[in-house]
Amino acid sequence: MLGILTLLLVIRTDSRLHTPMYFFLSHLSSLDLCFFLATVPKLLENLLSQGKTISVQGCLAQVFFVFDSGGNEACLLSVMAYDRYVAICHPLLYGQKITNKLCNGPVWRSWGLGFLDTFINILPVMSSDFCKDQSIPHYSCELPSLFLLSCSDVSTNFTILLCSSLLQGLETCVLTLFPYTPIFSTILSISSSSGRSKAFSTCSSHLTAVLLFYGSVFLHYYTPTSGSPLELVFSVQYSVVIP
Repeated sequence: MLGILTLLLVIRTDSRLHTPMYFFLSHLSSLDLCFFLATVPKLLENLLSQGKTISVQGCLAQVFFVFDSGGNEACLLSVMAYDRYVAICHPLLYGQKITNKLCNGPVWRSWGLGFLDTFINILPVMSSDFCKDQSIPHYSCELPSLFLLSCSDVSTNFTILLCSSLLQGLETCVLTLFPYTPIFSTILSISSSSGRSKAFSTCSSHLTAVLLFYGSVFLHYYTPTSGSPLELVFSVQYSVVIP
């Protein structure tokens, strides 16, 4: 949290960092902070205390913020991929295509789409009945875990989750990874090794975060719920390690 807050403070106070790339990075850092606040405090409490309980309301609140942060991050990573595409493939036009004023629209649309997708999924779950004295074999509350605890029919909820997640996940994944084809082509065409290294360094951290994020999310959400320890590893990876 200290690292994220320091990054936000530096971007805010240093006028040299008031550029589109750091504008996107500041919003990504804010989402990482939301991930932390939604999962890590309760995780640490459970690890340090004997009673590992959470109320239904608290569990639903955690689901909301985790799902919302994840949806926002997926959209924002695709916007940042386009930013890297223009910066590397069309550097002379970067100032015209990516301006501070034009950056606000995609970013706020990312927040809006993430919230809408979360609202569509969380609303049916709030009306479900949950059996008492059930345990969640997980570090945090997530929708697949809640479905197993419900006494109601969750087939409709599962269908909504599957359709909305596939639609948003696959769309943002394609929009994120598609620009890297011309990016790599442009980098390989650069004659000097120092130029290639500099160009690749501007997108390597973003690409690493994208692969880790989508890889862990897809493996966690789109594989059968089996109670495997790998599910816990994937969950901690995209909610703690990647931020």
